[in-house]
Amino acid sequence: MVELGLITEKKIKRNAMLFNIWLPFFIAFVLTSVYAVNGARGFWDGFWQILIIIMTEGLFDRLFIDFFWVNRTNAWTIKGTEDLNPYIYGKTLIMKWLYTLVGYPILAAGFAALMSLLIK
Repeated sequence: MVELGLITEKKIKRNAMLFNIWLPFFIAFVLTSVYAVNGARGFWDGFWQILIIIMTEGLFDRLFIDFFWVNRTNAWTIKGTEDLNPYIYGKTLIMKWLYTLVGYPILAAGFAALMSLLIK
């Protein structure tokens, strides 16, 4: 994409920085929803609620965004990159699914453990 002049390294770094700024707000939103709004206490209450929220987000992203919207519609087709379809494939696709199915439960357990120590 950089070679085609469609994006610059500077723009890629800026987008990565914006994502890293947004991520703590997402985590805070999930933890606030589970512990302040829903009133979860202890590890298991928090774990299951956090897991359901982030797995819903993850599965929506993998199935709807990646599989359907990006790969099955022309909404993400960038002129000059038609030969690169599918945009998400191989090792990247496997890693995204592994992170969703294995990493998200580990994240949920870590957040639930932390919150169960902080909130009694």
